[in-house]
Amino acid sequence: MRRPGTSLLIVLAAFGTGKPVVAQPPPGYYDSAQGLYGEDLKLALYAIISPHTVHTNAQLWGDFASTDRRADNPNQVWDIYSDNPSGAEPYVYTFGADQCGTYDSEGDCFNREHTVPQSWFDSQLPMVTDLFHVMPTDGWVNQKRGDLPYGLVGGTDFLSQNGTKTGNSVTPGYGGTVCEPIDAFKGDIARNYFYMMTRYYALVDGWSGDMFQGGDLSPWAEQLLVSWHLEDPVSSKETDRNNAVFAIQDNRNPYIDHPEWVERIWGETAGISVTSGTADLWIIDNVVFQASTGAAQHATLQDATGRIVWSGMCSAPAFELPVRLRSGWYLLRIGSRTLPFVR
Repeated sequence: MRRPGTSLLIVLAAFGTGKPVVAQPPPGYYDSAQGLYGEDLKLALYAIISPHTVHTNAQLWGDFASTDRRADNPNQVWDIYSDNPSGAEPYVYTFGADQCGTYDSEGDCFNREHTVPQSWFDSQLPMVTDLFHVMPTDGWVNQKRGDLPYGLVGGTDFLSQNGTKTGNSVTPGYGGTVCEPIDAFKGDIARNYFYMMTRYYALVDGWSGDMFQGGDLSPWAEQLLVSWHLEDPVSSKETDRNNAVFAIQDNRNPYIDHPEWVERIWGETAGISVTSGTADLWIIDNVVFQASTGAAQHATLQDATGRIVWSGMCSAPAFELPVRLRSGWYLLRIGSRTLPFVR
């Protein structure tokens, strides 16, 4: 039976401060994608993660016990629509005992939420049971979300007990009704979508839904999901879930293993490793290229926290950064020019 939630202090103690975590794919799993960008990278990843072992709807209930169990109690469900990262949950579900039949209010039971609504692809296999976007959530909140796209809510018409809400969109480029999850799970959902756009590369053009256009994400959805991906980095929860789904489906979500690949396929840096804000300065891998020539200039490299990780002199037309960069955001300053980029 479900019971009142417990504090996440145990979770924080077990997993540290919630900093980004890198999942561990098998050696060689992504070899054919290394060094690629844009559509080439997307196609290489499609070949790597397709096809996968397909389960039935009935099997999902048992699969959730491996993929979505709470860190503080493996018999309980980690529900993104009820989880409270800053304190006690309003309710917690137990696998088996609390799965939905009938329900009429929040907190009654959990069911199977398709973060990409199944009506958008006519409930067809293998999408309808793909664990990388099907997650256990409160049945009532799932019903309130329905097949709404995700977005930023202005005026709220429904608010769950953990802050998930639906209402009119204030998302740039989209004016319909949307569902907005809490900040702690926006990146998770974004990476679900990037996976679906890649795993079903050959099918997306036939899907409906306002978040899709021309066989990929619509421009407003792309901008929204890239921002969610960057603002909510990969967590221990996602890493563990990626490994658990891999054990069931024999494929992985590459954007959990390699978050930097999102920007290499979508957004401003699609097609190359970095897009500069100027026309004469760019970077590929660790090599900085400058279209202009002239005397050597002083350069500094800062990470996302503002810490200077390197400073020195650079010269045209190209030079290699003499530091090994971890995945993340950086800002390179050369003279009066700045180059933001993601590794």
